Amino acid sequence: MSPNPKKKIVLGVSGGVAAYKSAELTRLLVKAGYDVHVVMTEAATHFVGPVTFQALSGNLVYTDQWDPRRPNNMPHIDLTRGAAAVLVAPASADLLAKLANGLCDDLLTTLLAARDCPLLVAPAMNRQMWENPPNQRNIAQLKADGVAILGPGHGEQACGEVGDGRMLEAEQLFELLEAALQPKALSGQRVLITAGPTFERIDAVRGITNVSSGKMGYAIARAAYEAGAEVVLVSGETSLPTPIGARRINVKSAQQMLAAVEAEVARTDIFIGVAAVADYYVLNPSEQKIKKDAHILTLELAPNPDILAGVSAREQPPFCVGFAAESENLLEYAEAKRQRKKLPLLVANLVQTAFGADTNEVVLLDDHGETRLHSAPKIEIARKLVAHIARLLPEYRRD
Repeated sequence: MSPNPKKKIVLGVSGGVAAYKSAELTRLLVKAGYDVHVVMTEAATHFVGPVTFQALSGNLVYTDQWDPRRPNNMPHIDLTRGAAAVLVAPASADLLAKLANGLCDDLLTTLLAARDCPLLVAPAMNRQMWENPPNQRNIAQLKADGVAILGPGHGEQACGEVGDGRMLEAEQLFELLEAALQPKALSGQRVLITAGPTFERIDAVRGITNVSSGKMGYAIARAAYEAGAEVVLVSGETSLPTPIGARRINVKSAQQMLAAVEAEVARTDIFIGVAAVADYYVLNPSEQKIKKDAHILTLELAPNPDILAGVSAREQPPFCVGFAAESENLLEYAEAKRQRKKLPLLVANLVQTAFGADTNEVVLLDDHGETRLHSAPKIEIARKLVAHIARLLPEYRRD
């Protein structure tokens, strides 16, 4: 569920084949607890019927500025009252031109002119239309007016061509909208995050790794971007897509992760070590596959560097956040780790509830004591963690 259940969103749909994606976007928003009100242009109804959006949103769909279903006959005013944001997806070249020049000739464009909440638009058009100089001038004007431009994407288009102009996918638009609605508690901060497992090679096909999925680290990367931060994500191998707004650096081994962190940390304000870094690496890995036989295989292991401890020991360290996943004595072991590594904040959780799951429950340990975050989706835990970091930062910098 969204942290803001029943927050009102107005979804504008203009004419374009990408309107089918907006039906899925409506479903995602409603599932997350948003109150979605759909306004369509007449052209949009030729691609997807209003009944589809009415069924998905659970609210009346409006297409006519003279719609008598509003007692005062002013849907262009009433629909955005109390709305957290208006998102137009798809936003056609025609709609963008009208919006950039203040034209109001139907319900949607009139509503957009009369709103007093943030506006986001997701362009969708053929690549030539996107590149057309008048369209680019309109986009520049909209950006100058404070309108958020989401996309467009690059790829195959309905006309059979390939290029810029595709509307972003529904999941991408959902995440970008959620990001726009979050408090910008880390605005201006640069956050470096490690996530996922590391892999220490034994031979050409085998290695030592762990069951970390990377989900918590990726959720924190998304939450930090939502909070206004510049985000760099150093990730071990996972199947997860890159979080919106994050610059991702892929690594395998602990040594590679260390090198990536050292290359970025000097420009970092906040370092969050979420990765499950292998404690040991194989001293002499084989270049070839080791053949199976009846003999016992002996591996000589050496300790990997402690990335988090190294960052926190710098002369002028960033604000360091560590993670402790324990199977027993959680608070005792976690606090000992925090003190040993001189961390202003440590996140403690049990491996039995954390690895691979979509939810998490953690305890935040800092100089003020313990803060428990009860079981919730990892993105909600991540947002609360980011808010906690933002509250501690001023005190840390004074010290």
